[in-house]
Amino acid sequence: MRILSHRKGEIQMSSKSNSGTEKSEKKGLSKALKLFYGVGDCGFTLMTNVESYYFNFFLTNLAQFGLATVSFITTTASVIDACLSWIYGAILNSIKPKKWGRYRSWLILLPWMVPFLYAFQFLKIGDGPLSIAIIIIAAVVSHIVWNFPYVANVSMIAVAGKTPDDRAHLASTRAAWANFSKVIFSYVGPPLAALFAGMIGEKSQYGATAFVLGCIMAVLYFTHFKMFDGYEEMETAADSSAAKKDTSKTGGMDLVKALLQNPPLLSLLLADLAKWMFNFVCSGVAIYYFTYVAQNAGLLARYILISNILCVIGSYLAKNMAKKISTRTTTIVTFFAMAVILIAANFTYANVTIVIILMSAAQFGYGIAYACTPALYADTIIYSEWKTGKNATGWISGLQNVPLKVGVMTRGIIISACLAFAAFDPSIDAAMASVELKKGICMAFMVIPALALIVAAVLLLFGFRLTKEKVEQYSAEIAARSGN
Repeated sequence: MRILSHRKGEIQMSSKSNSGTEKSEKKGLSKALKLFYGVGDCGFTLMTNVESYYFNFFLTNLAQFGLATVSFITTTASVIDACLSWIYGAILNSIKPKKWGRYRSWLILLPWMVPFLYAFQFLKIGDGPLSIAIIIIAAVVSHIVWNFPYVANVSMIAVAGKTPDDRAHLASTRAAWANFSKVIFSYVGPPLAALFAGMIGEKSQYGATAFVLGCIMAVLYFTHFKMFDGYEEMETAADSSAAKKDTSKTGGMDLVKALLQNPPLLSLLLADLAKWMFNFVCSGVAIYYFTYVAQNAGLLARYILISNILCVIGSYLAKNMAKKISTRTTTIVTFFAMAVILIAANFTYANVTIVIILMSAAQFGYGIAYACTPALYADTIIYSEWKTGKNATGWISGLQNVPLKVGVMTRGIIISACLAFAAFDPSIDAAMASVELKKGICMAFMVIPALALIVAAVLLLFGFRLTKEKVEQYSAEIAARSGN
């Protein structure tokens, strides 16, 4: 009788636990997630585009810092951001889950702080070291604060997507919204900055723009928070203890092996840097091209619109191209094609119309690469598990953030170096720009990104040898080992 009573108690506890789990989980993706997951990323990219397009221009032309100071500010902030880029996922996985779940909670806890911190990155308060320190601190802290919800948002793909098809759908929708934000920015960014320039002054226009778009990001991340309601289990103390035991099975050396014994991953990380370098450097130097080379700053908005429409189209068509010739081949061919287009643009730099067409075509290629590279990272995860016997999905997925952050860092270094090489002086009349200055700007806008893309294509061609057939073979062997 005592045994029966004990078993009855176990069954009741199990039933209670299962009912709690069912209550906190949803089956399949909601219509809202299928259509609108990614609006938060749309808001995030809208916000960060202020930095991509205007940060260097703010420092040189509005804050009136010397090029050495500009390089110090951008490099310091970017290096710190890059050094911290790998830790956010580790922190989210190790700390106690918050009220609304381990990841979902961060979609509401921190985004509202970002606008207040981010705005100070575009404000010059006082003179001398104090103003420099405020800008650097604002840049570093705002990035730290927004990286937690950014990583949590990406992590929710694995939480809500119960099948490979679900996860692919969420990733695709997110990419479409993120790239579509660039089209929106062409209508919103420059006009909003011009509006604030007339209202509160030219020097504060980008600070106000950053604040408003930061608020929009926070609101749209909140919509993600609502969409994911019911998809993440609330962890109990017992769950947390079990999670710690599972995590300990993959120690620090296992993670190091997953990186250093994974040649395709190492090649991909370096090649991916070229993709982000192209994105950030070209975005940051575009305003210099249209101001000093084209001598028509008003064309910047048209360029942003055309190039980003093509970027969205490229992202949409990437899956069809990858299906026909494989993701790896698509990425390699795209990188080579982008490099050729950029070199052609450099030879015709004085013809603004041709430059807009060619640079927009390069952005079409960027859209393809942006959609393909996450799938290449997934292939390296399978290779790592096949080779080491350890599943390092979280670690490798988190490493995708590193080339992105280093790409941001290269933006400041490359633009500042090219401007210094060309003897740039923000006080000169744009109509008086020398040929030397124009060529220096085009060096950053076209030549250096082209060289980086050629190196990236070669790295993938010879270093990333994971074909579709090999990945399928490795997956089958992993499944067979798991069955044993």
